[in-house]
Amino acid sequence: MAAILLVGFALLALWPAYNLALVVFSAGDSATAAHRRRRDAIAPNGNEPLTFWIVVPALNEERVVGRTVSAALALTGPVGTRTRVLVVDDGSDDGTPDVLAAIDHPGLTVLRRDFPNARKGKGEALNAAFRAIRDLTLRHGEDPSRVAVGVIDGDGRGSANILTEVSRLMRDPSVGAVQTRVRIHNRNKVLGAVQDLEFAAIANASQLLRDAAGTVGLGGNGQFARLSSLMRLGDAPWSHCLVEDLELGLRMHLGGDRIRYTSIAHVKQQGLVDVRRLLRQRTRWAQGNLQCVSYVPRLVASRRIRNHALLEMLYYLLAPWLNAFGTATVLSLWTVAMWRLLPGHGETFMIHSWGQMGHVAAFWAAGMTAPGLIWALVHRLQLRDEKLSTLLLAALAYPFFLMLGLVSTWRAIGRQVGRRQTWAKTERLAEEPAAA
Repeated sequence: MAAILLVGFALLALWPAYNLALVVFSAGDSATAAHRRRRDAIAPNGNEPLTFWIVVPALNEERVVGRTVSAALALTGPVGTRTRVLVVDDGSDDGTPDVLAAIDHPGLTVLRRDFPNARKGKGEALNAAFRAIRDLTLRHGEDPSRVAVGVIDGDGRGSANILTEVSRLMRDPSVGAVQTRVRIHNRNKVLGAVQDLEFAAIANASQLLRDAAGTVGLGGNGQFARLSSLMRLGDAPWSHCLVEDLELGLRMHLGGDRIRYTSIAHVKQQGLVDVRRLLRQRTRWAQGNLQCVSYVPRLVASRRIRNHALLEMLYYLLAPWLNAFGTATVLSLWTVAMWRLLPGHGETFMIHSWGQMGHVAAFWAAGMTAPGLIWALVHRLQLRDEKLSTLLLAALAYPFFLMLGLVSTWRAIGRQVGRRQTWAKTERLAEEPAAA
């Protein structure tokens, strides 16, 4: 038991150290970003995309889809490229079809899916869009390697430079996909600010580290894949997995495609500011991550995955579950120690006084709080678009956000054991209608 408790304390000490290492790496990336952009800003070499397709999966998105489509149509790439938007109306029964019908633009294509084909998951909606884009590309005699397919969710807004950045990275013919930074635009609420801290600072640093290791993961929003790379994955690149984006990234790595990450361009999305909806979302993500653990044997056996990349991928796939079980073990030991401190419950266990218990609790509290405060400063120094007071408040709420993640992990394990796979769609917050 003593060994388990010591391991728990060691993990707690290593967590801030790991976060500090990410901070140092992120700071180094920021310091050299301008130099790398100048180095990579080579002239077009015949590998970069000429056509950008932005796919917007839409199921009952009347509250947000008008602004999203208008923003996507306004995106432009380098000179000589064109932008097309394909909305997959996946059997919406609200006002989504009316909103889309009111948008008169030659670059917009609406793919309506009705029952029994509709509402079979986001992956199937994206596969339908892929097949439509593939058929149009081949019919018009275009080169699939010079067509990029991006995904922006119904609540997403791409930054003005997003297509230029994707083009820059895809000048390397080995690059099959690019993932952009993710931001939260409704961060005036505490939960929204915490999620922006998570995506814009912490996940950004992790992806930068993974970019250096060659293990970048794809996210649901702001992912761009070369059409030729998707075609090599068959008729349905996306799967039924609850995190179809993560699985697509794993399949592309196994297939030998390189995935790059850019922190310079971003997609803004809505954050969930209701605890129950946030818990449901994170449980779905955690269950999808658990489904992707089945890829571990293939990753280990693959000759295309280098050893350092394999270690990082295994950490990414397995760490949440190891953390969940490790945390449960340590909390159980804590409970036993506190129980033994009460009169009449036997000899003390590990901790021999309430004073020692207070010291240990303070150590844990400091270890859980310090990383969030550090990331708040990183966010402020790198992005400079949020008040420090808001970020510090988000940092203080971050430990509770992590606890929510542990709860969602255990809920996901229960759902997976019970073979429950169905999920209700996350409801969007209402937005102002798009300008004409």
